[in-house]
Amino acid sequence: MPAAIHYVGVDLAWGERQRTGLAVLDADARLLHLSSVHTDEEIRTALAPYVKGACLVGFDAPLVVTNPTGSRDAEKELNRDFRVFEAGAHPSNTSKPEFADGGRGARLCRLLRLDVDPRSGRRRRAIEVYPHPATVVLFGLSRTLKYKNKPGRTLDSMRGELLVLMGHLEQVVTTDATWAALRTAVEQATRKSELGRAEDQVDAVVCAYVALFADRWPDRVTTYGDLERGYIVTPTLLDAQVVTQRAVAEYATRWPELVTVAEQQVALVTAMLDEAGINYLSVAGRAKSVASFAAKAARTQDGAPLYTDPLREITDQVGVRVITYVRSDVAAVAEVLGAQVRVLDDRDLGQETASEGRFGYASRHLLLARDDGGVAQVQVRTVLQHAWAQFEHDIRYKGTVPAEHARDFDRRFTLAAGLLELADQEFTTIRERLRGGSVEEPPSGADGVSPRELAAYLAGQYADAAWSRPDHYAWIAGLLGELGLTTLADLGEVLAGVDLAAIVARMDYRYPPGAVRRLDDALLSAFGERYVDLPGNAHRRGLLRARMEKMSG
Repeated sequence: MPAAIHYVGVDLAWGERQRTGLAVLDADARLLHLSSVHTDEEIRTALAPYVKGACLVGFDAPLVVTNPTGSRDAEKELNRDFRVFEAGAHPSNTSKPEFADGGRGARLCRLLRLDVDPRSGRRRRAIEVYPHPATVVLFGLSRTLKYKNKPGRTLDSMRGELLVLMGHLEQVVTTDATWAALRTAVEQATRKSELGRAEDQVDAVVCAYVALFADRWPDRVTTYGDLERGYIVTPTLLDAQVVTQRAVAEYATRWPELVTVAEQQVALVTAMLDEAGINYLSVAGRAKSVASFAAKAARTQDGAPLYTDPLREITDQVGVRVITYVRSDVAAVAEVLGAQVRVLDDRDLGQETASEGRFGYASRHLLLARDDGGVAQVQVRTVLQHAWAQFEHDIRYKGTVPAEHARDFDRRFTLAAGLLELADQEFTTIRERLRGGSVEEPPSGADGVSPRELAAYLAGQYADAAWSRPDHYAWIAGLLGELGLTTLADLGEVLAGVDLAAIVARMDYRYPPGAVRRLDDALLSAFGERYVDLPGNAHRRGLLRARMEKMSG
């Protein structure tokens, strides 16, 4: 039986005043040792039990430096592959004081009597590794994790990134109590220096795992450079990862433009819904953040990339979300958008969930063609569907669901989804009954018709019309004032002279118009150009004139 082998990681500091992280794994990737030391002698003492027999030590430090200036060939070659991941190596040369005598890494290899030839078959050897590119390949990252202390980085952001790396390592390494204590220290850190004391040990575990990886799967690692001029060993970058990162880099350059496009799409959707008189709670939008795009582009399924052309296949780069009050409004919004914009795809995810006999995520997703040749994803859902989706997403994807609670949480989310669907149905019933019922006409105030009075009046005047947005009642009440209609009686006299049925026939509404839209058309029919020229209509005179032509056609 072959002797047990130890895989050692050394995150080596340039000098003995700074901390050096040490980690040791066994052949089953179980963490045997984790510490932080300073001097060469402390390193030798700590590692002595693990390097006296078969071992492979991964040093995060140059082991061979011969060039007098500039970068080693190994660094240049690695940078060509990994620069787009922000994982390039710093230059090493003998003009730097730390490498004038060959460097601390080379000195420790001599002290520990380790062979530094990356092709060596000896039992006790060392290789130079580099954690940043290794983590990119091993964990499918779109960029390096930013846990090092550099200008502009906050304690919270550094801690979050370090914890992400620790989470990745916990998937490939069996950790111990020392690691658990280190994680607690990171979680409770109140100063960047406390994170600094932890990061060298985390990096050491990365180095140890790269050593294990290189020994176990030599055909899956790349050696940049050579023994004579210096080398770096790291897991081989996959072609798909290069494609992904190039897409992320291109997306980053496009992002400022997409922010403007998203604002334009929100304005466009809002204008269409307002023109149609659809009652909705809110319209909001965003350009997908670079970090979110990168995370989605890096997704895999059964080990294969989910997206082979992320810039084309990720269709929610520009997203708009419409929140309605009840489910019937979701269909109305989709119908309005479909009548005015080319819809490339229309998926009712709530219907898909229901067809499987389940309760859960419910939202209508429409993929719209933009005038500039791009696409925009529009999500339409009720306020209750939105509340469920947001809470479920935060819990499942932004939090951590303990394994012992997963099945219970699934059941509770399903129960909540069913109750909210029932509530949606009841709200729809309430609104439909109010729409068809008689409403007693309220008295008008001395200062003209109030929005609330107008809403109650229109509910009786247009019993078959959908509700309109509260701010739209206020807006059209202001137009009544501009027309000199200060009482509901004044408005009633005007509407008595309008052929409402003829307006409905001429306009041929493709969707149920709201009460405000019905009144808007009636006033346009009654007052013509005078209504168009009101100051409150300055922003939409073109639309009103187009409607006038339709009424008279």
